[in-house]
Amino acid sequence: MNASRWLTTFSTCIPLVLSAFSSDSNARREDVNPRKMRYSLMHSSTSAVLTDIARRSFFTLPAFPVDTVFFSLSFSLFSVMLRRLGSAARTGHAAQQLRRASDMSTGHIKVSTAIPGPASKDIVRQMNEISNIQSYTFAVDYEKSFGNYLVDADGNTLLDCFGNIGSLPIGYNHPALKTMTSTPEWQLYSTHRPALGILPPKGYAELLSSALKDITPPGMGQMQAMMCGSCSNENAIKAATIAFQRKRRGGPHSKRELETCMVNEAPGSAAVSVLSFERAFHGRTLGCLSATHSKAIHKIDVPALPWPVAPFPKLKYPLAENEAANNAEVKRCLQAVEDLFVQCATKLPIAAVIIEPIQGEGGDRHAPASFFRDLRAITRKYGAALIVDEVQTGGLGAGTFWAHEQFAMDDPPDMMTFAKKLQMSGYFYSNEYAPESSYQIFNTWMGDGLRLLQLRTLLDVIKQENLQSVVQEASKVLLEGLSQLSKQHPHKVRNVRGMGLLCAFDTPGSVTRDALLVKFRNAGLHLMGCGEETFRFRPSLIFTKDHAKEALDIIGSVVASHKV
Repeated sequence: MNASRWLTTFSTCIPLVLSAFSSDSNARREDVNPRKMRYSLMHSSTSAVLTDIARRSFFTLPAFPVDTVFFSLSFSLFSVMLRRLGSAARTGHAAQQLRRASDMSTGHIKVSTAIPGPASKDIVRQMNEISNIQSYTFAVDYEKSFGNYLVDADGNTLLDCFGNIGSLPIGYNHPALKTMTSTPEWQLYSTHRPALGILPPKGYAELLSSALKDITPPGMGQMQAMMCGSCSNENAIKAATIAFQRKRRGGPHSKRELETCMVNEAPGSAAVSVLSFERAFHGRTLGCLSATHSKAIHKIDVPALPWPVAPFPKLKYPLAENEAANNAEVKRCLQAVEDLFVQCATKLPIAAVIIEPIQGEGGDRHAPASFFRDLRAITRKYGAALIVDEVQTGGLGAGTFWAHEQFAMDDPPDMMTFAKKLQMSGYFYSNEYAPESSYQIFNTWMGDGLRLLQLRTLLDVIKQENLQSVVQEASKVLLEGLSQLSKQHPHKVRNVRGMGLLCAFDTPGSVTRDALLVKFRNAGLHLMGCGEETFRFRPSLIFTKDHAKEALDIIGSVVASHKV
C-alpha cells in the first residue's frame, strides 16, 4: 500500500468525521427546545463513519501482507483517536446541554379566565369529595408547566413565586430530572421500594455518600433520612431527648424505666421538655405541634405537651433606622430563654431548643445572626441540644445552601432538619446524638431512594449551571425592587426583608393581604401569604433577575391601583 493512497483514504475520512460531529451538534441544537422539553439522548455517528472508512479502505487494499499490517495498525490508531474525539465531543455536548437545560425564559404570563377557572373548580370539587382537605385553590397542569411558569387546568400561565410551598427546586419539567427517570437506578427504586432500615440495597451507601458529601453541615457527621419535614423534626426531637436522658442516667435503662414507659409514666417516659418560639412552625405531627405556634387552627382540639415557649425577636424596619430598639428586643428574648431554662430545671428540664432560621409560616420573621450565636451559647451552658429547622430555608434559596451558614456560628448546631427543596427529608446530627439501640429512630421506609436520586441530580444542576450566582443576582434585584415599592407605597408595602430569594413584605392587615393575593393571581403572579399580613417569596433556584423584574412589575401595578 503506497503512502499516497493511505493519505488519500485518511484525508477522505476527516471531512466525514467532522461532518458527523457537526450534524450531531446541529441535530441537538434543533432538538433542544426548553418549552417542549424534547431533549434526546446524544448518539455519536463515529461508528457509522468508521464503517465507511473501513469500506473505502479495504476496497483499495493491495494483497501484499506488509501493507495490510501497516493499514491495520494505522486503522486501529485512527479508530482510537476517533473514539476519544467522539467521547470528548459527547462529554462537551453533555455539559453544554446541562448548562442550557434550565428554562430561564420570561414573558410567558397569560391569563384568560378568573382563577380558579371552571376546570379548576370542577377538579377541586372532585378532590373534596374524595379527600375533604378544603385547602385546594386551583388545579395545575403539571405536564404543561415549564421553568418558572405554572399552567393551571384552565390553561392560564402564571409566574410562580411560591414554588409548591418552597419545594420546587429547579422549576417545572426540568430535562435533567426527566432524563434521570430513564436510568437503571430510577428503574430499580421505582420497581422496588426497600425497607431501608433493615434491607438497604446494594450500592445505597455509595449513593448516599455521593449525594450528601458536599452539603453536610459542619459539625454534623451523620444523617438520618425521613419521609417529610414534620417527621424529620419529630425524630430529631426524639434523638435529642434520648441523648439527654442517656447523659443524665449514665448507664443502662433500669427495670423500672422499662416498665413505666409502657404505661406512659415517668421515669421511663422522660419528664423533659423542648423549648420553641412564639409564631414557630415545625410541623403537624403530635410532638411537632407542641413546638408549633403559628396558627390556632393547627393546634385546636389536639393534645399538647407542656413545653416552654420563648419570645422570638420582633424586629422593626428599616433595620438601619431601628438598631437600638432591635438590639434591646434581641436582648429581651435571649434573657427570656435563659429564664425558662432556670424555671424548667426542676420539673421539666429542657433537653433541646428548636428554631427556624426564618420563621416561615409564622410570618417570615427574621432575627440577627448574633441572636442565633448567643442562643447556641445558652444551650451549651445548660446542656441542651440546638436543632435548626431548615425544612423551608435549606437548599440554596437563602443564597447559601443552608441559611444558618450566614450566622457565622463557630459552635455549630447539634442537629439540622431538611426537606422541601431537597426533595428528600431527614436530619443531620453530630455523633453525640446517634441512638445506641436499634429501632429507637425507625420507620419502614427510612427515606426514599427515588428522592435521593432527585437530590443527586439537583445538586449536579446547581453546580453545573452555577445556580448560586443566579439566586444571589435575582435576590438582589427582588429585594431592592420591593424596597423601592415600599417607598412608593409605604402604607401598602411594609417591612421589606429577605435572605436570598426568601423575601417578604407586610401589608396593612389580613383583609388587604388576601384581597391583593387574588389580584396578583388574576394578573398572572402566583404568590402566597403567611402569618397574619405577610406575603412571602419561595421561587425556584432558576428564578432570574428578569423573573424578579416581571414579578415586581405586577406587584407595583396591582398595589398602585388597590384601594386600602
